[in-house]
Amino acid sequence: MCEPSGNFVRHYLLAVQFFTRIPVTGRLAAWVGFSPAMLRASAAHFPGVGWLAAIWACGVAAVCSTLWGHLPYGPLLAAVLSTVATVWLTGAFHEDGLADVADGLGGSADRTRALDIMKDSRIGAYGAIALVLALLTKVALLALLGAHSLSALLAALGAGHVWSRWCPLVLVHTLPHVGDTATSKSKPLADQMSKAALAVALLWCFVPLALAVVAQGALFTGAGVVCALLALVWMRRLLQRRIRGFTGDGLGATQQLCEIAFYLGAALTVSSLAA
Repeated sequence: MCEPSGNFVRHYLLAVQFFTRIPVTGRLAAWVGFSPAMLRASAAHFPGVGWLAAIWACGVAAVCSTLWGHLPYGPLLAAVLSTVATVWLTGAFHEDGLADVADGLGGSADRTRALDIMKDSRIGAYGAIALVLALLTKVALLALLGAHSLSALLAALGAGHVWSRWCPLVLVHTLPHVGDTATSKSKPLADQMSKAALAVALLWCFVPLALAVVAQGALFTGAGVVCALLALVWMRRLLQRRIRGFTGDGLGATQQLCEIAFYLGAALTVSSLAA
């Protein structure tokens, strides 16, 4: 079922306010409004927030390529700065979730203790290692794509940021929320997502994926999508087995792993073509 246009815009802006640093304040915030029901509805627009991250990342990568693409380390610089740009835009929201999940699941085999560790704002050894390795892997894959062509880099960034933000919503649809709802980052997602909301979220992915197909082909895009789905399946099984549900940190970790997996799938196709 489609949302009325006014509600659609309000829910989208609420998602932007919740998941990014972009200011939605003053009269605009007053017009958007707020309610727990609106906050839950805004989750369907999580991939739409990925559009903003994708546009921002692609813009930075394109500028870097224009200025320094002729240099030996131009693709690496574009990869680093586009990653820095998106981390700034989102306030490291998802990276923080990845670190917390690594600390919690790595720090204790006991479910209750693992959940308590995830709530701790301090980062531990497992979290630091996971965060460093994830960022290094992401930058390396983007640099590889950029070395192949700017088109490959932009296609991966555009589709990867959006598709990786749809994947965690599958967890919301299929798993119970197990965090402290009163204080959790995933408070708006404490209720399971409906199929209609999941479909709305999926619609946000159509244009970026179609553009990636046009720019780099179906194999490039399909490999990225499949690898991200495999990462999603792995994360779902892990969270179900270890904590019997999802938390906000688990959603952030899933987004990060699915984004990296998308880049991996895309990079495997350009590497095979270049061989």
